[in-house]
Amino acid sequence: MALLQDIEQALKDGIREKDENKRNAVRLLLTAVKVKEKELRRLPNDMEIQQLISTQIKQRRESAEQYSKANRSDLAGMEEAEIAVLQVFLPEALSPESLERLIDEVIAEVGAQSARDMGKVMKALMPRVGGRAEGKAVNELVRRKLSA
Repeated sequence: MALLQDIEQALKDGIREKDENKRNAVRLLLTAVKVKEKELRRLPNDMEIQQLISTQIKQRRESAEQYSKANRSDLAGMEEAEIAVLQVFLPEALSPESLERLIDEVIAEVGAQSARDMGKVMKALMPRVGGRAEGKAVNELVRRKLSA
């Protein structure tokens, strides 16, 4: 629950500093946490909150991309600033080498032989990755390793 307290403190800081991007990003994140809390009927744990943060970052990346295509660099910049605010709450990203090592370990553990075993590998791997790498990138690496 320390993560939730950090997020709430960031909201207070954003309001005090009159930082609109920080304030807006954190408010939206806290709203998502409240929705998740009602859905689960309990406070979400830190891992669930990290997943919410990752989802919010992904949505903002997609929005920034759309704004860039529409020549709205002002809005794209705002989305990028909010991404930077949200990334503070995620654990440090895995390096490509450590991610590959982790994938190799999981493939060996589950005894994966081909692309058919992709589901087994991803199911065992994603909890270990724990928001430290983007799911799409992990998926592509696993697929490449299993097809080789």
